This record gives sequence, C-alpha cells and structure tokens, in this order.
Amino acid sequence: MSSSKLINRFRNNGTAIAYGNHAWQTAFNNNLIDIRVDYETANILRRSDGHHFVNLCSCSYLGLSSHPVILQGAIDAIRSQGAMDLPISRIRLRLNLLEEFEDALSTLMGARTISAVTSSVATAGVLPLIASGHLSVDGKPPVMVFDKFCHFSMDYIKPICGDETTVLTAPHNDMTFLEDVCRKNHNVAYVCDGVYSMGGAAPLKELFYLQDRYGLFLFIDDSHALSVCGVKGRGHARSLVPELNPLTIIIASLGKGFGTSGGIIMLGPKNHEPILTRFGGPLAWSQGLNVPGIGAGVASIGIHNSPELIRLQEALQANMTLFDSLIETEQSGNGFPLKVIAIGDEDKAVAASAAILERGFYTSAVFFPIVRRGHAGLRIMLRADNTEQDIRSFADAVHETLGTRPPRSADGVRKIHAYPL
Repeated sequence: MSSSKLINRFRNNGTAIAYGNHAWQTAFNNNLIDIRVDYETANILRRSDGHHFVNLCSCSYLGLSSHPVILQGAIDAIRSQGAMDLPISRIRLRLNLLEEFEDALSTLMGARTISAVTSSVATAGVLPLIASGHLSVDGKPPVMVFDKFCHFSMDYIKPICGDETTVLTAPHNDMTFLEDVCRKNHNVAYVCDGVYSMGGAAPLKELFYLQDRYGLFLFIDDSHALSVCGVKGRGHARSLVPELNPLTIIIASLGKGFGTSGGIIMLGPKNHEPILTRFGGPLAWSQGLNVPGIGAGVASIGIHNSPELIRLQEALQANMTLFDSLIETEQSGNGFPLKVIAIGDEDKAVAASAAILERGFYTSAVFFPIVRRGHAGLRIMLRADNTEQDIRSFADAVHETLGTRPPRSADGVRKIHAYPL
C-alpha cells in the first residue's frame, strides 16, 4: 500500500482549517472570541470596555464553580499542605490528600474512581489501552467504533487507536450499524458521549442491551451529565447500571457540573488501575490534580452528599422547563441543559450572537467544524443559578434578534415541558 493511502484516515487538518477558519475569523472580527473579562458577580461578567453580560455558555450547570464551600475547600487544602502541587507523576509519589479524595469519589460514584488533570487527559490515557486490548476481558484488541458526533477529545485519539486495531466511525446513535459490527466481530468497543456537547444523549439502554448480548465494551464520556442528574450526581450513564462491570469505563469532567477542576475515570475491575497509571500516556508521565483542585473536589463531594444537591438539580430542571416554554430547540424536553438554537448560515449565527451579546447575554455561535456545514446555531448552557428574569430577558433578545416567536401549543398556550430528575 502506498504511503498516500495511509494519510487522512481519521484526521484532515487541511480541510478542517480551510473550511472552518472563515467562521472563526468572522467571530473574532465581531468580538465573540478572545474576549477579556472579569467576574462582576458569580453570574455576571464584565468586559474590558465595561459592558456587563450574563454568560449563558458556562458549563457550571449547578453554579458550584463559585460556591463558597468549594472555594474554602481549595484554600484549606493549600494551607494544610503548604504547597500548590506535588510536581511528580502520581505513579512515583502521591499525596495522602489525593488518595483520600479518590476514595471518597469512589464511594460517591459507587465504582473505583481515579482522577486526572483533565477529562481529555483521561481519554488520551484510556482509549489507546482499550484499542490494544489491555483493558479487554480476553486481552485481545477489539474493533473500535467511534460515534460520528463523539467529542473532539475522543475523536483526536482515533489515529493512535488506529495504530493498534481497526477503527470505524458509526453514524450518530445508529444502533443498527453497531449491532451489525457486533455480529461480525468477536470483540467490539464503542466510544461515545453520554450527553453530547451539541445536545442530545446516547441511547444508553440500547447500548447496555448490546453489551449484554454481544459483550460490547463501552467507553462513555459523561462530562455534561455529571452532577446534573442521578442519585448523588452520578450522571446519566452511571445511574443506569447497578454496578460498573469489566466492560464499561466512564470518564467525566470535574470542571462542569461538579464545580471544580480535573477529570475522573470510573472503572469496573480494580486491576485496570495499575495498567492505566503505568501505561496510560499522560496519566503516567504527567502530574495529577493540584492541591487546591483536590481540596475543592473534597468540598464538592460534601455538597453532593447533602440535600443541597437535590435542591440545585431541581432548580436547574425548573430553569430548563422555563427556557423550553420560551424558546423551541431540538433538545426541548430531553432533561439536559445543553440547547442549540438552529440558524443554519454561519455568518447569520455570528451576527445574531454579536447582537445578543450587546443585549447583555453571551451565547456561543457554533459552526463547522464544531457542527456540520450549514447547521450553524447558538449554543446555550443553562444553570441552576440563572434567574427567571435572566431567562425571560434572554428569550426576548433572541426572538427580537431572529424575528421569531415563543413556541405555542395547539391551543395557543406556551408549551411547558416536564423533565425527569
């Protein structure tokens, strides 16, 4: 096979940059990226020119990133250790504070859970070991199937996995395609998001069915659901199984709903841990969570074990219900805080985002390669600490900017959606 046949099987920077940079430059020209800000309050940012606005693209879904208990936890940890970090790989030396944190995380998640400096680092450490078969039950490399819409942090590792085994890309949430692969191959691993960054969720019940029937290995990034839902904030994927089996690994970010920093890896068998920490790429050679991150995480676990978590989850669900009654999206009623207002044309999406920012609300204009060409829109992340007035004012700004109207049911009454906790 000629060398030309081996390139651009999983990546193509030439195409991505050629098609994608126009929209990024347009966003830059409209002052929508590289914005310099300071916190005015936990919910309001101040631009360098003094313009105030509500950030509706924050992934702090429960508003915990500014919670005083979590901030104090970070301060207390620094004071107790007298250092910012232990600057050495965790495989060599590990703070007792980190060990205590991971033990508490494991109890909270109901599965052995280890931490990483980010969820992307966790992904980069785990996926190649799945591809080589070192996390498989029989030790053999599986055929790896990536969902077409899986997050860039997973997609980015495809070439490395492709050097270990066969890698396929499945149409989004296409269980027929996946089952066909399972029928034709003894070992299959599927890589997906629990909740996707552009909205919507994986069909997890169907995936667990395929796991039971064919022994499908599942790697699930549940970053956008951690803390948002489930008992003790275990998230979408972990909440659907009584215990984590040897065929399932869930990773998640602690920098979103959890309100701190870092990432986590929920494991089935504990004997996976030495392989990960010794051979898991950046899990092995890089440093782990710093001291304030660990302290903040310990404090967040306290909140997750208290009635306050349920109150925050309910507040978030109420805000989603209100939002869906005012603005219709494809994600209406799905129980998750990510919403995308469809526009289509990239320049129009950027112009709308710029106009709404001047009205006091920051939304993220999303375009290729974040979404398919011709499917640009405005991405919104709702939070428990959004006020009712903020949501209503934002809806007014959207409808006036786009020339649209609030959704109504057949009887003319604004639609209200019910969400499961």
